[in-house]
Amino acid sequence: MGALLGLSRGIDRVNTIIGRGVSWLILAAVLVSAGNAIIRKVFQTSSNAWLELQWYLYGAAFLGAAAYTLKENEHIRIDILYGIWTRRRQHWIDLIGHVFFLMPFATVMIWYLYPWVMRSWRSGEVSTNAGGLTVWPAKMLLLVGFIMLFLQGISEIIKKIAIMRGIIEDPTPFISTHEAAAMEGDILAREMAAALEDEKQGEETRK
Repeated sequence: MGALLGLSRGIDRVNTIIGRGVSWLILAAVLVSAGNAIIRKVFQTSSNAWLELQWYLYGAAFLGAAAYTLKENEHIRIDILYGIWTRRRQHWIDLIGHVFFLMPFATVMIWYLYPWVMRSWRSGEVSTNAGGLTVWPAKMLLLVGFIMLFLQGISEIIKKIAIMRGIIEDPTPFISTHEAAAMEGDILAREMAAALEDEKQGEETRK
């Protein structure tokens, strides 16, 4: 298990570096978009290459950060039932989801994307828009993004098994809805008690 956990840490490290790095592409996309808008309004001109660059940058940021988002347990999910179950049951749900849904989906996408990307690369495919960009790098981003997601899925499966066996601590502890409600109730009760105490001290001071 130690070797597998080492592999997991390596995957996490690489996807973290990439995920944090590509976040800057959002800023680049915003600047390109703003520049295009200014040039179009001021100089009455535009370029398909710069317009396509906007979604290239956004796509790269989204695909590059998908694996990192999975690592940080930040993907959107519906917690109607998940939130009321024990943490161990939640680990089982995550493990089953990774093994039977995430991994097969990522595998199928890689299987079909690889020849599609290779055909585009060999043909030097370019945009059908006048003055547009080369297309195959954008398609390559899809392939790389799903490969990263596949590897992160392996890492998550390893960590889930290790957590459930008590080998490592849970890096993303989850508080159930019942626990969250109880905590909110305790906080509210303490705040009300503190407010009443302040009011009582204020009355004593005025006397």
